[in-house]
Amino acid sequence: MNPIEEYYGKFNEEKRLNSRHGQVEYLVTMKYADECLDILAGDDPGKKIRILDIGAGTGRYAVPLVERGYEVTAVEPVKHNLKRMQKKSDKLVCLQRDARKLKGLENESFDLTLMLGPMYHLFSYEDKLKALNEAARVTKLGGYILVGYCMNEYAVVTYALNEGHFSECLDTGRFDESFHTISEEKDIYDYVRVEDIDRLKEGSRLSRYKLISPDGPTNYIRKTLKGLTESEFERYVDYVASIAERADLIGAAAHTVDILIKK
Repeated sequence: MNPIEEYYGKFNEEKRLNSRHGQVEYLVTMKYADECLDILAGDDPGKKIRILDIGAGTGRYAVPLVERGYEVTAVEPVKHNLKRMQKKSDKLVCLQRDARKLKGLENESFDLTLMLGPMYHLFSYEDKLKALNEAARVTKLGGYILVGYCMNEYAVVTYALNEGHFSECLDTGRFDESFHTISEEKDIYDYVRVEDIDRLKEGSRLSRYKLISPDGPTNYIRKTLKGLTESEFERYVDYVASIAERADLIGAAAHTVDILIKK
């Protein structure tokens, strides 16, 4: 069992996704996925649209999308996650695959591709680019690819500073001279800056539609969110959606989603 499989065998990912901070990330990301789906459908609301969810986890996006009538294929490398997802819907096509090698999936066969988890757990530019190129390979011309990333400054502020690991990170070489986090597979997560995302986009030769933050300040104020009333929380989600494309805020959030087009 590799570190990622061991981690997801113990970590309750569904609890995170169903928390208020997880809901914000989901709702704002889905808003932009729907925007892409509307563009793809054009004037034909009944158009057949095929969706691929790479690194689908336990089906947070794949299940609601397939229940809405889309044809969804979900690929996930971790057996524990895959089994939980398969129990949620018999409409899903579920496959165990690595994002870097989507064996058995044909070229240009999906209209919308989601890759909202794999980049969190790939630790080199080369591996990230392999995954991005595989997503591009199986996406149709004119199709959209949503790629999620964990952001560097969130890791520095929360883990290193707020959780008291700053000296440890400095002493063990977890930061370079610019305080960019240096991660290995044992660290589970890799963290990037906007310039890293830009470099991957350029390497893939995909075009950008939008670069967004699906959570904004959310993960810095988790306790505050718990205290909001339902109506306040709904308005907070509206706030995050309204600032999602602000370039002056994107790099400071916990997550970024690069929305790309295959031309």
